Amino acid sequence: MDDTTDPRRLAQDLVDLLDVEELDTDLYRGRRQPGGVGRVFGGQVIAQALQAAQRATDAPKVAHSLHAYFMRPGDEDFPIIYRVVRDFEGRSFATRRVIAMQRGRPILNMACSFQMPEDGLVHQDMMPEVPPPESLRSEAELRRDTADAIPEKLRRLLLRERPIEMRPVYPHDWMSPEKHAPRQAIWFRLVAPIDADDAMHRAILAYASDMALLGTAMLPHGVHWLTPSIQTASLDHALWLHEPFRADEWLLYVTDSPWAGHARGFNRGTIFAADGRLVASVAQEGLIRQRT
Repeated sequence: MDDTTDPRRLAQDLVDLLDVEELDTDLYRGRRQPGGVGRVFGGQVIAQALQAAQRATDAPKVAHSLHAYFMRPGDEDFPIIYRVVRDFEGRSFATRRVIAMQRGRPILNMACSFQMPEDGLVHQDMMPEVPPPESLRSEAELRRDTADAIPEKLRRLLLRERPIEMRPVYPHDWMSPEKHAPRQAIWFRLVAPIDADDAMHRAILAYASDMALLGTAMLPHGVHWLTPSIQTASLDHALWLHEPFRADEWLLYVTDSPWAGHARGFNRGTIFAADGRLVASVAQEGLIRQRT
């Protein structure tokens, strides 16, 4: 097994990718994805922006929510610069604004809120009853089953080893999609354990939260992002962090899409730990444009 397929190496590469470099006070640089081509994955920009905000906020305040707008696609040929603005510093809460830039132009704006730990009233939705991840096949295995149907120019990209392992509860044939109800459930985790602080685990969850979400709104229409007539892109992303978790342990991502129209699709997600705790909630609107 070489470094490109070693799970420990894949996990560490993601940690390194999300570990932003401090250039000056409240100014950070995000690394480029090694071997990345074309448009930067939106989850990477969100996670690096969250890391910049976390670096600019002193403990014990902890990130509990973020709201981001994508303005331009990121370019894999250039690093991303993150400028943090300290909008508010209170006794219980702090707010940070992050502007992600490439070549002098903003590609994402994000507001992030932090809170001092405290106790309060407690309730949560119940985790749905689904098969355990150990009984399911991984997305990587399912893709290899349909390797011959993948366009040759995309085969290497879609079959490469990834740092996040995903095991869909209701797998779909994404090369020949049929119409389905706009609901999904997917177990996911980092492919290997990591020795990292809680801030990095939050960044990894933010990274993974952009996976499979926009695709939920396309399920009722029998299309996906490879469909020639469909143009897709994330427009915004909101994430609420409720409870502590580890991103290298199994998490269940349950998504649904209550609406699509006007070339946009709205998606919601809830993320549960394997013990049933609701650890995060997600919402996103994305572009789903049908070109003629």
